[in-house]
Amino acid sequence: MRILIVEDNEALADSISVALRKVGFAVDVLDNGDDAELVLSSQDFDAAILDLNLPGKDGLEVLKTVRARGRLTPVLILTARQGVEDRVTGLDLGADDYLCKPFELKELEARVRALLRRSQGKAAPVLAVGPLSLDSVGRRLYIDEEPVDLSRRELGVLEIMMIKAGKVVSKEQIAEHLFDFDEEVGLNAIEIYVHRVRKKIGDAAAIRTIRGLGYLLEKN
Repeated sequence: MRILIVEDNEALADSISVALRKVGFAVDVLDNGDDAELVLSSQDFDAAILDLNLPGKDGLEVLKTVRARGRLTPVLILTARQGVEDRVTGLDLGADDYLCKPFELKELEARVRALLRRSQGKAAPVLAVGPLSLDSVGRRLYIDEEPVDLSRRELGVLEIMMIKAGKVVSKEQIAEHLFDFDEEVGLNAIEIYVHRVRKKIGDAAAIRTIRGLGYLLEKN
């Protein structure tokens, strides 16, 4: 899953990005509202964490413009503003959640996971396809309740396929959700990760290659 952080406090942005990368997210960081508006209007993210007090356009302006352009990226607002009116304004402009500073990183992680589940229509933190179950909180895969060791990248590839089980997922879609701005990744790398995941899940589920389109995860 790919997350955009828009925060001009460098130390805070670094702390958030490190915490989210540790639990398996691909993370991009911006420090001003003008760049955030441009990127959120033109690129797909699974979620965005948006500070309100930004250089250039403030977070509320960014959110208003992005929503007016029809972009549906789930947005969690971060702010030091404690007033109820500020929270109401943000939610009315299309924010999905609100977190006041200071906050605990564990709470932020939990809110991001909840935001992602809601956006995908998944109420529970566990994805299941046949005997496969993926714990999105503990970042662990199980087959018939037995744990399976996957690397962070392998888990990310399988997570995307499980979210879209029964639908074709292209290599480009996988790459968009798996890697951040600074990583140059050839589509051949996706083939390698898919091959590794196939070997590790064995007959628990089938990952079919749909020539020219991508991959399809199905129950066996």
